[in-house]
Order: sequence, then structure tokens, then C-alpha cells
Amino acid sequence: MTFGEKLKEARKNAGLSQEQFAEKMCVSRSAIAKWESDKGMPDINNLKAMSQLLGVSVDYLIADDGQLSLAEIKEPITLDSYAKTGRCRSKKDAACLAKYSTADAIFPLIRYKKMTALTRVIDFFIQPGIHNVLDQIENTAAYYLVETAGKQLLVKVDKDFMTTTELAVKVNPKRFEFGQYLFKKAFCQLIEGK
Repeated sequence: MTFGEKLKEARKNAGLSQEQFAEKMCVSRSAIAKWESDKGMPDINNLKAMSQLLGVSVDYLIADDGQLSLAEIKEPITLDSYAKTGRCRSKKDAACLAKYSTADAIFPLIRYKKMTALTRVIDFFIQPGIHNVLDQIENTAAYYLVETAGKQLLVKVDKDFMTTTELAVKVNPKRFEFGQYLFKKAFCQLIEGK
């Protein structure tokens, strides 16, 4: 189960509607809907509050194949202040490289949304690959696996923010799963492994 599925189940078990839960959490109903659909993660304070309110542990909520971590940092960025140079294919590459210039390795990633058996069948009959094309149109962020100081960080760069999540379990850069996505290493590297 994903974080969102666990949150939704725990909320229903507590007998709360999204509106009631949002009111008790002092957040908007749309924030709850976003978290339950795995389109975002609450910060540590909200995780603690929802854990107490719903009577479940934070570990239960965030455990997702052992790869989620509480160490997530979301920083605002001005993408236009970065220039495409050297190995950088885009301003997003440049932003990640500027932030993690001392990293041991930076792997640009290709993201695929995991599909259920039914989604695969529909995708095949409508237009093979359309599911991922639509996901790419909806989410234009760039993703990177950064290896630094013995840690692995999953970095998401979009036009307004850089979100960094420390992975709790070491993954293979060639292919790994995280949440509702499968990530594969792109053909290039921003920083070669040391």
C-alpha cells in the first residue's frame, strides 16, 4: 500500500470524512485529497499530528518498501537563473548540479508511472505508451538520483521548487521503484561516480 492508500484507510477507520480530517489537521480538504492520491507528502509536523489523530504510527504511514524517509526538503528556486552548460541538458540539470556540485555522482532519471494490469490493457488498446505520455504532460519535473556522503537522495526539480528526499534504503541507479513510480537511469550523468 502507498502512503496515500494507508492515510485514506486510517482516516476512514477513524470515521472521518476528508473535510472533518482537514478541519482537525488545520489544513485544506484539497491538501488531504492530494496526500491521499499520492501527489504530495505532508511535512513532519503534519505527519506527527495525523499519526496521533488517526491512532497509527508514523512508521506505518510512511513505510513503502522501506524507501521513504522523513528527510524531505522542499526549497523554492528560480529556474531562469540557471544556464545550460557542459553536461547539463536543461536548466533543471544546471539547478541540480549547482546544488549538489560536490556530490559523488548525479544520475538524471527517466520516470515511468507504475501501471495496474487493467491500466496496461487499456494503455495497449488505446495507444501503447499513452499512459506515460499523459503522466509526463501532467508532471514536467526532472528527477535525479544524487549520491553524496554515503547517502542517496531523490531530487525533483520543477519550475518553482527543488524537492530532495533522502532514501532510507540504497537503490540501484539503473532501475528502482519509489512510491507510484519506476525510475531508470538516463544515458548521461551530470557527475561521474568517484
